[in-house]
Amino acid sequence: MFRRWLGLAVLVLVALACGWLDELNYDSGGEGAYEGIPTVTEAAVIPEPLSPPPVSAFDTMSLWTDGTRLRGANTWQRIVVPRYDGPDFLGSGYIGPPYTQEDFNRLSALGANYVNLSHPGIFTERPPYGLDEQAQANLDQMIAMAAQADLFVVITFRTGPGRNDFTFYRDDDWFAVHDLIEAVWSDESAQQAWVEMWRYTAGRYKDQPVVVGYDLMCEPNANEILDEWDQEAFFAAYTGTVYDWNRWYPEIVAAIREVDDQTPILVGGEGYSALDWMPSLRVIDDERIVYTFHQYAPFVYSHQEPGGPNTYPGRFDADYDGQADTVDRFWIKEFLSTARMFSEQHGVPVAVNEFGVGRWQPGAAEFMHDEMAAFEDLGLNYALWVWDPDWRPWNEGVNSLNFRYGPDPDNTTGTPNQLQDVITGYWARNQVRPSTIDWQSSTSPRFERHDRDPDSTLPAWQGGLAVISGAVDLVPQNIIWNYQPSRSDGPGLFAASRGEGDVFELAP
Repeated sequence: MFRRWLGLAVLVLVALACGWLDELNYDSGGEGAYEGIPTVTEAAVIPEPLSPPPVSAFDTMSLWTDGTRLRGANTWQRIVVPRYDGPDFLGSGYIGPPYTQEDFNRLSALGANYVNLSHPGIFTERPPYGLDEQAQANLDQMIAMAAQADLFVVITFRTGPGRNDFTFYRDDDWFAVHDLIEAVWSDESAQQAWVEMWRYTAGRYKDQPVVVGYDLMCEPNANEILDEWDQEAFFAAYTGTVYDWNRWYPEIVAAIREVDDQTPILVGGEGYSALDWMPSLRVIDDERIVYTFHQYAPFVYSHQEPGGPNTYPGRFDADYDGQADTVDRFWIKEFLSTARMFSEQHGVPVAVNEFGVGRWQPGAAEFMHDEMAAFEDLGLNYALWVWDPDWRPWNEGVNSLNFRYGPDPDNTTGTPNQLQDVITGYWARNQVRPSTIDWQSSTSPRFERHDRDPDSTLPAWQGGLAVISGAVDLVPQNIIWNYQPSRSDGPGLFAASRGEGDVFELAP
């Protein structure tokens, strides 16, 4: 997750198996993953959205096992630290930068059908560990906005008991050492609190139809805390200890399954979930787990400063071995073969829930074209880093991976560009959204008939997605639904009606 790049940008603001390579025909006019996707030299024309028939007996796991079905992007937020962030950088709220409904609507309008909410955990980062109500309220709001925009949601916890967001920029010097929280890798009480956080989270969101995944931890990084990047040496020394994610994460899975046996669970490996650490990730006996990786390789290309020497396609040292590599679409395919082999060896689904390239990199559009084609060929769901909100202090300070701004490093407003054309061209392949699902054939919450309250003076909206007592459900477009913010015996609710005497509300 471009942690060092982000850290530098924040600092500035504060201070101021290869046989499968031949299976895909990349020639012009050939069949394969490029079919229907414009080249980087022509404008991307997004086709009319397909309208497939409702899915019968819908199972959310099918979104992860039936080829590439989810194509979208990540949001990013963290708890605001005013002494570093000031009054504006991340906004004045508890968590920032702030997102609005329009931010989600815009993502959906560009073709994405899925948002990975890279979000602070909803338990406190410092002891005594317990529910962080402000973080929970923010997550509720983010899910509701995504649902209103007709997007599926994966919840990713970046932080939580014993871990704060500074762990992703731990080598930077713009914050004090005592503000870095990483006790989760040395304190078993923090790990148990993390388990309880996910048990609580699953209980709260398990009936939200748009929530199609729980990502247990963004980029486990015990190995960097120990300064051990040799995988063999790391596991030889720390297997079975408090530093061992493979020992610990199954406990989180078990806690979730005590309250929710349906929602898919996403698990990435050590080494910040880098692909080369995936073979060391433990596979457990749960058929509803998706194993994930983050893909920014080659980092010396994707994250180089403006005007850097590396181009795509090009020839440079991509893997830090001192030897020049030819980096092109075949390099990408070979690199990603690790994911393919992991999936085939264990018979499990794999996804990439972070990837990206700096918008100003030479050949960025072609690189993205080739990488997304490879994801499609592997049948992977994928979430781009990053979808930023329209929050100017943030946009003007951190924007290297905001594809909407084009290749000019000095530009911080949306502009037509080839990288965006490629991304939206692939997003145009999406055929499924929450609104296309036949929820009546699923195990999602039901509407039940109730008598209409004749004294109701609640405001009304037409159609869409309703947030009902902490759950999200669909309301047909010809139904008027009303929101009651609160009542004496419980949380707010939505009611839907076709006319007088015909009101529906979610059953408890």
